[in-house]
Amino acid sequence: MASRIRTLEEYHAAYQQAAEHPDMYWGNVAEEFTWRKKWDTVRGGEFSPAGTSTWFEGATLNITENCLDRHLATRANKLAIIFEPNDPKDRHTRLTYRELHEQVCQMANVLLNNGVKKGDRVVIYMPMIPELAVTTLACARIGAVHSVVFAGFSASAIADRVNDAEASFVVTADGLNRGAKQIPVKSVVDDALLTCPSVRGVLVVEHTGWPVQMKEDRDIWFHDEVRNVAKACPAVEMAAEDPLFILYTSGSTGKPKGVVHTQAGYMVWAQYTFQNVFQVEENDIYWCTADIGWVTGHTYLLYGPLLSGSTSLLFEGVPTYPSPGRFWEVIDKHHVSIFYTAPTAIRSLMAAPLDHVLAYSLSSLRVLGSVGEPINEEAWHWYHQHVGKGRCPIVDTWWQTETGGIMISALAGITPSVPARAGLPLPGVQPVLLSQEGTELEGNDQEGYLAIKASWPGVIRTTWGDHERARQVYFQPYPGYYFTGDGARRDEQGLYRIIGRVDDVINVSGHRFGTAEIESAINESPDVVESAVVGYPHDVKGQGIYAYVICRNGLPDNDLDRQRVEGSIIEAVVAHIGRIAKPDKIQLVSGLPKTRSGKIMRRILRKVAEGETSNLGDTTTLLDPLVVEEIVAGKK
Repeated sequence: MASRIRTLEEYHAAYQQAAEHPDMYWGNVAEEFTWRKKWDTVRGGEFSPAGTSTWFEGATLNITENCLDRHLATRANKLAIIFEPNDPKDRHTRLTYRELHEQVCQMANVLLNNGVKKGDRVVIYMPMIPELAVTTLACARIGAVHSVVFAGFSASAIADRVNDAEASFVVTADGLNRGAKQIPVKSVVDDALLTCPSVRGVLVVEHTGWPVQMKEDRDIWFHDEVRNVAKACPAVEMAAEDPLFILYTSGSTGKPKGVVHTQAGYMVWAQYTFQNVFQVEENDIYWCTADIGWVTGHTYLLYGPLLSGSTSLLFEGVPTYPSPGRFWEVIDKHHVSIFYTAPTAIRSLMAAPLDHVLAYSLSSLRVLGSVGEPINEEAWHWYHQHVGKGRCPIVDTWWQTETGGIMISALAGITPSVPARAGLPLPGVQPVLLSQEGTELEGNDQEGYLAIKASWPGVIRTTWGDHERARQVYFQPYPGYYFTGDGARRDEQGLYRIIGRVDDVINVSGHRFGTAEIESAINESPDVVESAVVGYPHDVKGQGIYAYVICRNGLPDNDLDRQRVEGSIIEAVVAHIGRIAKPDKIQLVSGLPKTRSGKIMRRILRKVAEGETSNLGDTTTLLDPLVVEEIVAGKK
């Protein structure tokens, strides 16, 4: 393929061409796809305070024809998806491209028969099973906008997303097993939909066999519906800039943002980045451990591999169940050659006896990847030595939900791979470091705010129903740039190192949560008056959640009352967001460090949470400086 980069010289040539002649470069890349109608323009506009640009305007297509139909002539019998269940004693499933195509068409016909049409929003809340992938693709096939919600979020969080998208249809399952945990998925959806008037239908996939309540005139079983539909379904013609999906991500305010990606640009970026970063070959078995409920699962478990005609492994379980050797067992079992996971998973497995790794050969591995947060040097070396046996390049990828795909990363075996460095930008990505005032910091050995100064095909188009929010968050802070919200350092070699968020967002195990979002949930507890949340370094998660909480009835005077209050705080967070956002540390305080204007001095709270208690800076401007002494004395 013309867009495949095979050498360092080819990388530099591609980078230069994409920067100097972007229309020509991306037009050539796009020729590799199946189009109903070719584009009128490759790029439409550049970044401005008004918002984002467009890509391949005037073109029409269907992304599933590129994921499935175009492979049938040459790859019909090639494995598209290998499903590895939660329990290793259960049988794994294999779907060829022909079988996946048939199942997607059947699901598409079921959705059509139940009134789902082009432009409708469909929320998907399901376990990591083949039907999740099938449903996502089926929505794309008929032009419905899919919004996958991680099946670990609470009923309240689902309701927020359903109502924001004004979804008319939900697809779910009876339940799920995740490690030793059992989650009654359907009942969580039932609770959510009590406050979701837009939903008129719920399709339920039988997975666990657990009993569920089916609401008459709303709920239907997939196995009943699928018996009566054909295995063929014409793909709906979509305009290049029609929405493909909405994926909700946390911001610095309490309300999640519905990030919108469109058809053509996302498709081109997903395939291009997948093939080049991982240097994928025809016979690779590729495994991305992310859930499809996160953007990594969208781009690098589903769309990227299928667009490339690759074999993608879909895993229902967790790294440590039934033992910390599960990942390595699966790699040997399926001869995985490319493995893409999160530093959180690596750090958790580092804590287990090394025998769990050494018991497996891992000889099939060729490329290792890391995603979700910067991987620390200790984890990088452990991963390289014990998993990659010193011979597999590691790609430490930096990107965001909003970017659609990888932006800065080594290309496996081609560009430099250095511990704790994301590396060089991909062709089409023009990163800059900005001072707080917005001046570009030239040269190497610089540190500043990371921004992108030219559009790329996978860039966010808007936030669903609220373009002004997208404009203010991404394009207004530094006009002419996409602002990432991350700080970064460019080293002496020009390699980028991501430092972390510069706003009130905490990155927990690669998942972003706004501090306001967590504080809002904590404040729902009847025991709480006010709270402040900050991130702090966590050995496994990267960042942990530290909550400072003022109690309604004053500080508890015994351990039993303290435990009850802390329990009610955790219950509130689990109920409003989900277990993945519960605080790691809760410190009950009598007050928070506030300025006389009422602003909480989070700088002080961060330092205390990080263990820095002697150099807290000037506290004389605080309304009550003595509060700081109490907080330091009571640090967890």
